[in-house]
Amino acid sequence: MKLKNRTAVITGGTRGIGRAIALAFAKEGANIAIIYSGSVERAQEVCSLARKNGVKALSYRCNVADFSETEGTVSNIYTDLGGVDILVNNAGITRDGLVMQMKEQDFDEVIAVNLKGAFNMIKHTARRFAKQKSGRIINISSVSGLMGNSGQANYSASKAGMIGLTKTVAKELASRGVTCNAIAPGFIDTDMTGAMPESAIEAAVSLIPQKKMGKPEDIAALSLFLASDEAGYITGEIIRVDGGLYI
Repeated sequence: MKLKNRTAVITGGTRGIGRAIALAFAKEGANIAIIYSGSVERAQEVCSLARKNGVKALSYRCNVADFSETEGTVSNIYTDLGGVDILVNNAGITRDGLVMQMKEQDFDEVIAVNLKGAFNMIKHTARRFAKQKSGRIINISSVSGLMGNSGQANYSASKAGMIGLTKTVAKELASRGVTCNAIAPGFIDTDMTGAMPESAIEAAVSLIPQKKMGKPEDIAALSLFLASDEAGYITGEIIRVDGGLYI
C-alpha cells in the first residue's frame, strides 16, 4: 500500500473532493484526520468508512480560518495520531456575486476560509515537517484561480492566492524534503455544483472539451499520487484536472 503507516490530515473532508481523498488515502493504508466545520454525522460516516481499511480515522471540528483554533487542532492531531505526514488543504466556501454587488463580508469570509485557512494549516505543520525532513502538502485550488470566473471575484482570488502560496512554500521547504503542490480542479460533480440550475450546468459542460463533469475521485487519484513516494521529485506544480477546460 502506497501510504501505509502514514497519517494524512484533510480539511473539508466530509463531502465531495475531501471525502473522496480521505477514503482513497485510507484504502492505501493512511491513518486519517478529518477537519470539518459542518455536519458531525458526515464526519463520523467518513471515519467509519475509512476504518474499514484497518486504519485509524478521527474527526475534528475546527474553523480553519481561525489561527488559534487551527493551532490547537493540529496539536491535538499530533497527540492523538502521533504525527502527520500529509496535509491536504481542501476546505473551501463560495459566496458568489458580481463585484459591483458583492458585500465586503462575502469577500472576506471566502478569503479567510479558502486562503488563510490553508496558510494556517501550513503554518502549524511546516516546522514539524521540516524537523522530520519529510512531508507532503497538497492544496486544492481551482481553474477559477487560473482563468477567473464571472461572479466569483472572491473565490477566484482565494484560489489564485493558493497558487502563489503553493509555489512559495515549495521553495521554502524543498531543502527539508517537503513537497508542496496544488491541484486545480475544473467543473467537478459535487454538492456545490449540484446546487446550480440545470441550465447553468449544461452551459458549463458545453465549454469543456471532454463534454462532461469530473468526479471527486479524479481529484483523489492525483492527490494519492502526489502524496506517494513516486512524486518525491515533484514540487511547486499546479496541476489541472479539468477535462481540457483551461487549455
